[in-house]
Amino acid sequence: MSEFLFKEFNNVSAKEWKQKIQFDLKGEDYNEKLIWQSNEGINVRPFYHQDDFKEEFIPIPGYPQSWKIAQEIFIENETIVNKILCDAVKRGAEAVFLTAEKDFSFEILFNEFSFSEIPIYFNFKFHSEEFILNLKQFLSDLPAGQAGKKARVYYNIDIIGNLAQTGNWFYNLKQDHTILENIISNDSTQPIIGVDTSIYQNAGANIVQQLAYALAHANEYLNHFKNKLDISSESFITFHIAIGANYFFEIAKIRALRKLYAALALEYNISENCHIIAKPSKRNKTIYDYNVNMLRTTTEYMSAVMGGSNTICSLPYDSLYHKSNVFGERIGRNQLLILKSESYFDLKDNPTDGTYYIESLTIQLAEKALSLFKNIEKNGGFLKQLKDGTIQRKIKESAEKEQKLFDSKEIVLLGTNKYPNPNDKMKNDLELFPFVKTKIRKTLIEPLLEKRLSEKIEQERLDNE
Repeated sequence: MSEFLFKEFNNVSAKEWKQKIQFDLKGEDYNEKLIWQSNEGINVRPFYHQDDFKEEFIPIPGYPQSWKIAQEIFIENETIVNKILCDAVKRGAEAVFLTAEKDFSFEILFNEFSFSEIPIYFNFKFHSEEFILNLKQFLSDLPAGQAGKKARVYYNIDIIGNLAQTGNWFYNLKQDHTILENIISNDSTQPIIGVDTSIYQNAGANIVQQLAYALAHANEYLNHFKNKLDISSESFITFHIAIGANYFFEIAKIRALRKLYAALALEYNISENCHIIAKPSKRNKTIYDYNVNMLRTTTEYMSAVMGGSNTICSLPYDSLYHKSNVFGERIGRNQLLILKSESYFDLKDNPTDGTYYIESLTIQLAEKALSLFKNIEKNGGFLKQLKDGTIQRKIKESAEKEQKLFDSKEIVLLGTNKYPNPNDKMKNDLELFPFVKTKIRKTLIEPLLEKRLSEKIEQERLDNE
């Protein structure tokens, strides 16, 4: 028995595998029966083989040796947020993602906070040079903690992302860039710039578009600052990405982003490594049968880990319709803790290296995204295409294509467009408005709007309750 088990199998070529499959199909067409095409135009085959690859795989640049669990917290009352911060850390959060719409008292907010152990990610919805310089000074002056570590802060200032999401600059193009320059020149060794690509995914862009727009978005910053400031520091740009439901494609997306950024960084002679914080998409989340959101976010967390995110931010299953609450935040955080501590996802090496399917997807997504990126640059760059509406139009086309697949049930969200529970009522449980929010205001460009696939069905059900 042992000789049988450990005897080496004969190699089988890709050609032999295909011949066997065609024999088993009994005359049916191989391409029509077994090959399907993704929304990105990638043909997915039934098997992948080493014969498909002529060269050895190149390691993914900047793939992290570990990843951190982050919890997102909105800053309103500093005293209350301070308690939430400290409690989140006690309960397993290894990083915090703080969203602020206005100035806040950082002395109160960070009272007794473990700066040396817990990285801080900011998401500023305002643009104040004075406030951010004061905040930087406060965090820089802190004494080093354990093992001589100081606070690790990612400021994620993204003036272009604000333009894409709101349709306006904070002030105007020149003033926004001047403020950003002054903040960076104060200390260019810290990660100041963020590229928020989550809006592209949540608005309906396909994966190739997300990658190309992320690269073009980042290139606007690199090109603007290349002769003005030192942009050579490690992790000069932090990418904030949203992870969707297509498990293997999402793994490949993160890998492709690292490869693409490394190629772009080479042109500027800067560090090829970028820092990535990932969060589950909102696009496929639902308010009916909302517990299924936990299953969706779990696979999305897994994609984020396997793809090589530095930090993964939890998304509570009830965040669409419930205000921030202890239970929802605990469940989201514990999903990541279980993956890390009980499911062997706290990986030290890249487990996807050399896997033929994922390597093939990575290469194809990167090539298609690079081609689109070159087209964007050829036609004036990302900002120009935002201003003339090209980016918005392309994302709308992709979103409409995906919406049709959902409406025809080719994309399935269980409990919503398939196997819905007719007794499920939600009208009296909505603490937040879960649909597209629009404000009638004058904008410089058409803003990108997040929209979930299930919104139309949900609105109809709410109306009929």
